Amino acid sequence: MESPGRCARSEAVRSDVLVFIENTPRAYAWGSKDALPDLLGTEPTGQPQAELWLGTHPGNPAHVAKAGPRERTLIDLVESDPERYGVDGGPLPFLLKVLAIGAPLSLQVHPDREQAAAGYAAEEAAGVPRDAPHRNYGDPRHKPELLVALSEVLALSGFRSLSEARRDLAALAAAARGSDAAGAAALDAVSVRLAGAEPGELRRAFLDWVLHGDAPVVPALGAIARVCAGAHPDAAADGAEPWPLPDGLDPERAAVLRALAAEHPGDPGVLVSLLLHLVRLQPGEAIFLGARQLHAYLSGIAVEVMASSDNVLRAGLTQKHVDIAELCRVVDTAELDEPRFPCRPVARGLVEWCPDVTDFRLLRARLCDPEEGAGSRVDGGAPAVEVAARHPLVLVITAGRVRVERADDAGLAEVATARRGQSLYVSAGEPVRLTGHGEVFIATVGESAG
Repeated sequence: MESPGRCARSEAVRSDVLVFIENTPRAYAWGSKDALPDLLGTEPTGQPQAELWLGTHPGNPAHVAKAGPRERTLIDLVESDPERYGVDGGPLPFLLKVLAIGAPLSLQVHPDREQAAAGYAAEEAAGVPRDAPHRNYGDPRHKPELLVALSEVLALSGFRSLSEARRDLAALAAAARGSDAAGAAALDAVSVRLAGAEPGELRRAFLDWVLHGDAPVVPALGAIARVCAGAHPDAAADGAEPWPLPDGLDPERAAVLRALAAEHPGDPGVLVSLLLHLVRLQPGEAIFLGARQLHAYLSGIAVEVMASSDNVLRAGLTQKHVDIAELCRVVDTAELDEPRFPCRPVARGLVEWCPDVTDFRLLRARLCDPEEGAGSRVDGGAPAVEVAARHPLVLVITAGRVRVERADDAGLAEVATARRGQSLYVSAGEPVRLTGHGEVFIATVGESAG
């Protein structure tokens, strides 16, 4: 078998169809210090490493591994032969990422196609510099995204019912009432803002009001911080009894409120979080975030695929720019019934997540080499999996060691063997065959694309 990171061809040399790619993780403050180094087999730097980008996005394109004396990006590869390596003669419409979430990300939404195109054109016409901190649109594209958990992942995703938010506010107010009458009154005033009109319009009006920080917001945030900190057993460091958990408030919701209030004291996003579903994903579970859906990732390690865009409108839990008017114009305020997005089986060892977008779909192959023995079986694994490659594929190996092979009509085969943490680009063409022992995530163009 070929050594990891090497490609071999039988009988004759052909243009590369299996290309090892790599990138340097992006060092955002919310990243984990050790999760990506552990996956990639590199030494931790002591700094947070948040995202590994695997695609042709110009902000951080992947690099062709061991490309020679001159650095070569995946963009360069596509431009060298757009018909062979690109999609419709251009860059990949999707971006595959691995996320290592060590601290909560900002609350955010991404625009749909029309909003992104209009917003980008308006900022270009106004001469807003592309790197300006207050710029909302870095490109004219939408940004739906799908996240699949590798570890437990905690996220806020989509609007829940207003009655659930009012119930939690009432529980917080009741807990504060005995020692913080002003805070309890402020929480009651916040709750009033979530009753009496059409739910979607109430949510939009609430976002506008709370993010402007009107009078009751500050004392309400202070009351939440005190109640949730007091309910935590560690608050009794001085030997005093901790406050009881507010009656009727889910312990996990209380823990999230405590963490958000500690990480972002006085940030209105803490109140906004009460409007959203709190989701704990187990490994292999997913959420799909359609354009305009409010969300925030809080913790965990995950694979994510999205349209190749970096447009973000923030709604709190951040020191960055929050454009309240544009956020309220863009956000979808409809209630989301179920945040989780199911996969569907394709074949033994192969499942896919296929949302209704043309930009991407995501597959996961689990492989189990019979020679490894029963003690090291991969749940749901197959000895071999075949993956169609009507469009280019981007693969990342998240566990084990995997052999990737493709044969053409003439019987010539190209083979690559990759270990955990390595990634490959595969040009469109004949299906690829995966064998070995481990887990692979594969991003490609959406099923409804031409």
